[in-house]
Amino acid sequence: MEPTHFPITNWSQDDRPREKLMLKGKSALSDAELIAILIGSGSRNESAVDLSKRILASVDTLNSLGKMSLAQLTNFKGIGEAKAISIIAALELGRRRRAEDVGELVKITSSKLVFEIMQPIIGELPHEEFWVLFLNNSNKVILKSQLSKGGISGTIVDVRLVFKLALETGATGLILCHNHPSGLLKPSEADIKITKSLKIAGDSLDVKVLDHLIITETKYYSFVDEGIF
Repeated sequence: MEPTHFPITNWSQDDRPREKLMLKGKSALSDAELIAILIGSGSRNESAVDLSKRILASVDTLNSLGKMSLAQLTNFKGIGEAKAISIIAALELGRRRRAEDVGELVKITSSKLVFEIMQPIIGELPHEEFWVLFLNNSNKVILKSQLSKGGISGTIVDVRLVFKLALETGATGLILCHNHPSGLLKPSEADIKITKSLKIAGDSLDVKVLDHLIITETKYYSFVDEGIF
């Protein structure tokens, strides 16, 4: 015997996602309820909340959901292109908001803060990117710049371009950052070599290379914290 399905319209006002948000605020809603508001409706046999729970049960985290393609989302029964696009757009806005939350002129006080700045930008990418944070003499970020973009396994960095930007912006310190799409945190020989090259060049120009972070979706590796510098 199939379980009885009660449409959201039959729920009490306090339990309906939209009404619950208006009455109790956004923090009172579960992830499934928030997604249910995005998709708007379920089907004859499944409420929007139940459909959202089924989608969430198939992924580990909201980050994983945010990386799903249109085709992957529309594989779920009850999710058409319009609903899939709504989910993708909302999660992308959330990612961009996280990136904006850490604004310019933030003072760098730890490797963890660098991770919080850069993870929304490169932590979830399927390819490698190499970025540099340019700092003033108060260790505040005056520029974030992508220096190169590569494939799954590596990028090429132009040392001259790094210090051209440093001199143009008046930076006195640099923090190097790149991501490892594989999720592995161990630096490669190429990572160590480019760090040494940049550090030597920086010393001669009185622009200090302060750290190099390898960033993944949830973790990071700091050359300074690990004693490589």
